[in-house]
Amino acid sequence: MISGSWDRVPHRALCSHQLRVNVSNAMLPSDFREVLQRRLGELERQLLRKVAELEDEKSLLHNETSAHRQKTENALNALLQRVTELERGNSAFKSPDAFKVSLPLRTNYLYGKIKKTLPELYAFTICLWLRSSALPGIGTPFSYAVPGQANEIVLIEWGNNPIELLINDKVAQLPLFVSDGKWHHICITWTTRDGMWEAFQDGEKLGTGENLAPWHPIKPGGVLILGQEQDTVGGRFDATQAFVGELSQFNIWDRVLRAQEIINIANCSTNMPGNIIPWVDNNVDVFGGASKWPVETCEERLLDL
Repeated sequence: MISGSWDRVPHRALCSHQLRVNVSNAMLPSDFREVLQRRLGELERQLLRKVAELEDEKSLLHNETSAHRQKTENALNALLQRVTELERGNSAFKSPDAFKVSLPLRTNYLYGKIKKTLPELYAFTICLWLRSSALPGIGTPFSYAVPGQANEIVLIEWGNNPIELLINDKVAQLPLFVSDGKWHHICITWTTRDGMWEAFQDGEKLGTGENLAPWHPIKPGGVLILGQEQDTVGGRFDATQAFVGELSQFNIWDRVLRAQEIINIANCSTNMPGNIIPWVDNNVDVFGGASKWPVETCEERLLDL
């Protein structure tokens, strides 16, 4: 409506101008000519007022549209922020560690990522709860890669092979059996001194060994991934090595925990977060369709054994 009125303005102004010229040139009585001139003048003023009004309406409409657009954008931004908070699990769990990461498919794009990295380590203990019934092999519950070494720390069960622990691409086979679809508590200890390692399942020490990357310090500044084995730092995942199942309570300490400490964690008599990597909601991101859910209580997981 506005554009149509505006388009007619120049034509009408031109017509009034031509009419005035014709009137001035005609041989009309002077009184009639004056009346006509006054009438044309009034029409011109009305036309100019209408043009001004249309300009004001156009400006007002533009301002209202801009304000409405800004209001809409603010509302959308608020909604997106809320969605992000819900995806990250903020305020979604009873406590910051009461969640699990679900990786339901064997793909090369579902995974979790620990935001924190590791310092240089001369010993460590890694504990976690996991549940999987994937066959053959549960895949890779976690991997730690650094520049120049994608297999700095890896726990993997690939195909029909036993579960393996890799340190600096050196391998130890672990006597762990967890692919029965039940929750299991796993702890692995290692020290650079003689490359000594231990493997615990549900609080019981099932294996020990030595000469696994002896005197090699764990390099700092790498990437910790849940559910995938890294061929480069943070990427190049292989779907055949992906973990399928659920993970929770992934904690890392910078020392070898005592056997009794591991037993106490496994039987739910103590809650001891890792002093290097604790299991907390805001330290774990999920990607590709992986998700975070409230986890069963420790006692409920025990009943599942």
